[in-house]
Amino acid sequence: MDGFINWTDVEMVIRLLIAVSLGTIIGFEREIEHKPAGLRTHIFVSMGACLFTISSFYLLKDSSIATFDATRIAAGIVTGISFIGAGSIIAAKGNVMGITTAASLWVTAAIGLMVGFGNYLLPIVATIIAFIVLRLGRIKKKFNLN
Repeated sequence: MDGFINWTDVEMVIRLLIAVSLGTIIGFEREIEHKPAGLRTHIFVSMGACLFTISSFYLLKDSSIATFDATRIAAGIVTGISFIGAGSIIAAKGNVMGITTAASLWVTAAIGLMVGFGNYLLPIVATIIAFIVLRLGRIKKKFNLN
């Protein structure tokens, strides 16, 4: 079993667990607000973005194409999550709902992407800010502020 698990593998697992944890925080807030994209969706978005980002490192070092651009995967994540976010927006009778949920999915993807790159401080701060902003919506409802 010598060499079965190396430090790089452990670090990638840590990145994945951090991405899941941060997605959980935002997803928990959406879940308690009974939004269609809740806990599991946000976990999957953060985890998926992290995995795709990590995979770009593996593609980069094994690529025989000198012009391979790892940022294309990041661009693909943005495009893909935009599609999912658009699906969470509902327009009916002049009332549009789900834009905040779509935005929270978008931010969650960015958080997972940053963790996948190995940056931890910025995604942690972004998660805290996102959670506070989402909770402000509940305060707005409580005090009937329009």
